[in-house]
Amino acid sequence: MHCVTRVELSVCCGNLLDRDVTSKSDPFCVLFNEVDSSWVEIGRTETAVNNLNPVFGVKFKVDYHFEEVQKLKFALFDEDKCSSQLYEHDFLGEYICTLGVIVSNKKLHRPLTLANSKPAGKGTITVRTSCLYTSFPQRNPRTKNMSTHTHTHTHTHTDFFGKSDPYLEFHKQGDDGKWMLVHRTEKSNTADVRKSVHCVGVKRGPSGNFLLCVLLLQIEFECINPKKQKKKKSYKNSGIIILKSCKVERDYTFLDYILGGCQIMFTVGIDFTASNGNPREASSLHFINPLGSNEYLSAILAVGQIIQDYDTDKMFPALGFGAQLPPDWKVSHEFAINFDPTNPFCQGVEGIAQAYSVCLPHIRFYGPTNFSPIITHVARFATQALQQETAAQYFTLLIITDGVISDMDETRHAIVQAAKLPMSIIIIGVGNADFAAMEFLDGDSSVLRSYTGEEAVRDIVQFVPFRDFRNAPKETLAKSVLAELPQQVTQYFKQRNLSPSNTASE
Repeated sequence: MHCVTRVELSVCCGNLLDRDVTSKSDPFCVLFNEVDSSWVEIGRTETAVNNLNPVFGVKFKVDYHFEEVQKLKFALFDEDKCSSQLYEHDFLGEYICTLGVIVSNKKLHRPLTLANSKPAGKGTITVRTSCLYTSFPQRNPRTKNMSTHTHTHTHTHTDFFGKSDPYLEFHKQGDDGKWMLVHRTEKSNTADVRKSVHCVGVKRGPSGNFLLCVLLLQIEFECINPKKQKKKKSYKNSGIIILKSCKVERDYTFLDYILGGCQIMFTVGIDFTASNGNPREASSLHFINPLGSNEYLSAILAVGQIIQDYDTDKMFPALGFGAQLPPDWKVSHEFAINFDPTNPFCQGVEGIAQAYSVCLPHIRFYGPTNFSPIITHVARFATQALQQETAAQYFTLLIITDGVISDMDETRHAIVQAAKLPMSIIIIGVGNADFAAMEFLDGDSSVLRSYTGEEAVRDIVQFVPFRDFRNAPKETLAKSVLAELPQQVTQYFKQRNLSPSNTASE
């Protein structure tokens, strides 16, 4: 389900360069985002007069998209003239990063640099993030679920031959002042309506009006029909609505969990089976072309460049399967591509790419194509996270493969078990093989079952064939494979009734 999340960025700075002779600098901050390799201005703060440690009151509002690399630049200038042209003002320093880095840190404190990448003196910038809202189709932003149990007793008959068939409608007022229906109870063939409903506000109904405020709750509400009230002086009400109970619950979004400190733990699994071809030959899917790339590397970089922003230490395990390893040349389906089984971590996505390139000449491609060992490997760590009392960790496994799965029954079983854990699996198929089995594991068309008949409690697999994106912009692949991840994260934590680790974002 597509959603739009809007965040607010607050900026303050410290120890800015002093460009004025007789006074201190008068700084203001400009925010840019990168569009087609060019910087486009988003907005500017006010000017802080004679202040090298400004706390800007103007906030930047930006649409946040998890599945995109959103590159931002904060640039500081000393206002010298009454001009909107930035070249008319002295440059004080800048900081460039992605929006993903900002939201995953919530409060980001970094040094400023000059255009030549040298330090801007001792200047620093601090960016704080808050979520303004997340809006979904047919849903108002940042709603809170209010579970209420109501008992409605009406004594005004609107039917000619019998009693009324009453029902309740609950509406929420939007920012534009308009009312939107959020729930309607079933009709009752009596004058009493006894219902438990989920609502976020109420509006006028055909029999009468009442307004429910979550902060000022009352026990009973009169249901008023304005037309009858005008016609009859003796009219009191059309019935009584009795609120039996009310429970207000926060509807946490993916960004709430990220701002609360949830880390996305990223692991890569790479297929080194013989069907990929000899990596020294140009026909091989593992052949690294003169541009230094292939489909495996492209997939790693496309997904990794986004997910790495959500793990503060950026240390990622990278595993291989289906290859014979030195010195005894035994087949392994779960080996560290840096050949250090005690420490399979690589520094960032670039570290994964480097370890992958280095290991290619030192292994022999073999087979078969078994997924279950790597899925079980990551699941062991995700199982440890079951002890967490808040939403602190979520595990994502990226598997890149060229062909048909050999251990389908074991893989189905491993996925069904992993669906109970804070874990998702992304599969990218490279080459032109038949990926029908991968589509089956995706579970979009039917519920995945293990060979024992056990159903997956949720869909955690997303599969895409790389060939569908060969001629598309590189960002398109990441958008496709990561589109379902935020929903899978929130679904898991909500099923477990886990709140963000730090709910200060409320």
